[in-house]
Amino acid sequence: MATIKNTLKFDWIIILLFLSLVSIGWVNIYSASYTQSGGSFFDFNNIYTKQLLWICLSFILIVFILALESKFYERFSSIIYLVSLITLLGLFVLGNTINGATSWYLIGPASIQPSEFAKAATALALAKYVSDIQTNMNAFKDQLKAFLILALPAIFIIPQPDPGSALIYVAFIFPLYREGLHFVYLLLGFFAAALFVGTLVVGAPWIGLLVALITIGIFLRNKKQKKKPSIFKYATIALACISFAFSVSYIFNNVFEQRHRDRFNIVLGKEIDTKGIGYNTNQSEIAIGSGGWFGKGWTQGTQTKGNFVPEQHTDYIFSTVGEEWGFIGSLGVVILFIFLIIRVLVLAEKQKSQFARVYGYSVGAILFFHFFINVGMVTGLFPTVGIPLPFFSYGGSGLWGFTILLFIFVRLDASNYYYT
Repeated sequence: MATIKNTLKFDWIIILLFLSLVSIGWVNIYSASYTQSGGSFFDFNNIYTKQLLWICLSFILIVFILALESKFYERFSSIIYLVSLITLLGLFVLGNTINGATSWYLIGPASIQPSEFAKAATALALAKYVSDIQTNMNAFKDQLKAFLILALPAIFIIPQPDPGSALIYVAFIFPLYREGLHFVYLLLGFFAAALFVGTLVVGAPWIGLLVALITIGIFLRNKKQKKKPSIFKYATIALACISFAFSVSYIFNNVFEQRHRDRFNIVLGKEIDTKGIGYNTNQSEIAIGSGGWFGKGWTQGTQTKGNFVPEQHTDYIFSTVGEEWGFIGSLGVVILFIFLIIRVLVLAEKQKSQFARVYGYSVGAILFFHFFINVGMVTGLFPTVGIPLPFFSYGGSGLWGFTILLFIFVRLDASNYYYT
C-alpha cells in the first residue's frame, strides 16, 4: 500500500542550475547595458535594474508555482491552453507594436509578450492529450490532433510577425517521438529542411536531378535484390520531392519577409553585408572572437562598451560572454545549459505519470532548441530569427515564461516522489 511523505522532494540540482544561469545572465546584462554616465543603481530607467526586478518577482512566481498541487496543472491544462490562445488572438486587436512585431500587450510601464507563456501552456495541453487513455500515438487521427495542438499557437504567432517564436514549436516533435510517434516524421522534417536549404544554394533543377538519380539508384538496387519495388510508389515520392524543390523559390520570395531572405542569403554565403542586415551578426562574431581564451574581463569588452552590437542585452547576450569571459567562460555557460537540459530529460524519463513525462520532455526540447539556435545565431551559423537565450536574455516575459515552464516540471517531479 502506498504511503504519503510529509514533505515534497524538490530537485535542487535543477534549482541551483536555474539560479546559476539567471545570476550569470544578469551579470552580463549589467555589463552590456552599464554606462559611465553615473546615476543610481536603483534607477528603473536602467536595463539591468529592470531585469533585477523581474528576477526578484520571479522568485515569488516560483513559490506560487510550487505551492499549487501538481494535479492542478493536469486538471486545468486545457483551460490554460485556451486562455493562452485567446491572449495570442487578442494581439491582433489590442497588441502593441515593438520593433516591427505586434507581439506585446502594454500594461502600464511594462510590456507582456504572450508567446513566451504559450510554450508552457502548449506543453501542458500536449501532455494532457497524449496521456489520455484514449490517445494512441500510432493512430493517424490522434497524431493529427496532437499536431493541431502544436500548430494553433504557431499559426497565431507567425502573422505578428514573429517566425522565431513559431519555429520553437518544432521542438514538440521530440516528446511525441518519445511517446510513439513514428521516426519517419523526423526523417521527413530533416529531409524537407535539407531540400529547402539545398535548393536555395544550388537551385531547383540540380536538386531535382539529384533526387531523380537517387530514386532510380534505390529502385534498381531493390529490384536487383528481388524486392519487387513499386514503380508508382517511387515515382510519386520523387515527384513530390521535385515539386517541393521547385516551390521553394515561391515560398522564399513570397512568404518570407525581405529581412528574413537577406539573413538566409548572408548565412548561405550568397550575399555579404556587414553594414546592413548582417551588421549584428558580424559585430557579434567580432566580439566573441576578440575574447580569446579568457576574455577581456567583466565590463571591459570594447565591442560591448562601444555598443557595436545593437540590442546586445537581448538576443545577442552570448556575445558579451564570449568577449568578456572568453572561450573558457563561454564553455562554462554551455556546460551549465547542457547539464540543465540533460537533468530535465533524465528526470522526465523517471516519471511515473505519463503526463509529467511528456511535459518534462517538452521542457527539455524547448530549452535545447532555444539554446542551440541562439548560440548558432550569435556565432553566425544560423540566420537571426529573434530567439532569446533562456534565463540569460533581457526581458521580463522571457524570464517569466521560462521560469514557469521549468518550475511546473519541478513541481510535477516533486510529486513523483511524494508517494512510495
